[in-house]
Amino acid sequence: MRPLSAEPRYLHRDQPRAAAPRAMRRDPAPSRLAYRLERLWLTPLVRAFTRVGVPVFAVTLGLGIWLGDEGRRADLMQDYQDIKTAVQNRPEFMVSLMKIEGASPEVDTAIRAMLPVPLPASSFAIDLDNYRDTIAKLDAVRDVSIVVRSGGLLAVRVTEREPAILWRTVTGIEMLDETGHRVATLLDRAARSDLPLVAGLGADAAVPEALEILEAAQPILPRTRGLVRMGERRWDLVLDHDQRILLPETEPARAVERLLALDAAEDLLARDFSQLDLRNRERPTLRLSASAMDTFKTLAGQTIQVKATP
Repeated sequence: MRPLSAEPRYLHRDQPRAAAPRAMRRDPAPSRLAYRLERLWLTPLVRAFTRVGVPVFAVTLGLGIWLGDEGRRADLMQDYQDIKTAVQNRPEFMVSLMKIEGASPEVDTAIRAMLPVPLPASSFAIDLDNYRDTIAKLDAVRDVSIVVRSGGLLAVRVTEREPAILWRTVTGIEMLDETGHRVATLLDRAARSDLPLVAGLGADAAVPEALEILEAAQPILPRTRGLVRMGERRWDLVLDHDQRILLPETEPARAVERLLALDAAEDLLARDFSQLDLRNRERPTLRLSASAMDTFKTLAGQTIQVKATP
């Protein structure tokens, strides 16, 4: 036999070649690390953090580093203020006129003095809510509305309180509305002689009741000088000739109606008395005036003397 390495071996054309060795098949199962990473990626919290949290963190970190320089921060704030001022001072945002409707001259002057900035000014510089609350604090103002209209007009519409009664205090005379809210101070009683007068501590808190009494006393209003609050619990009706009607705590208007009925039947108010007590509904009490009492005593003494004469 010839040695294997002595001569090259030649294969016949028709002789089949030996098959090439088959490559090893890769295991389709993932590795343990790949499996754990895949499971972790499927967690909603990890996916949300990766998609949102990481970009946000990166942007925040970059801004933090960029804004860490004090000069950059100052320049950024200055640019922002310049842009803001330029926008707010545009002509379409400027207020140059102010119109007030429904206000008396005194209230009109007070409202203009309360304007926080002089005109012309940007509408952004006027806090309408705060300005409205400031105007509403005026005693004479019941309601107010403010709006900025086109053309740079600041329109203020005021509804003032209507004085319904006068309240005499130790410091002067106050005008009150129908609820007892103060309207203004009256310097001269003659300036509002058309309004009724009340006095006494706590009279302002009982204005609705006072107006009810005065409404019931319409037939004798020409003789009525006013109402006096007694002990912050009831009223005295004061008439001319220093006559006073003591009204009960409850239903004083009904007591006035009974008084008018007695006057119509017996001409009670024409008598010379100083005080008529109506606090006891079943038993009205009449106190004569000093002159009437003297006359009564004189007449009573003459009657006694006449009876004593034999």
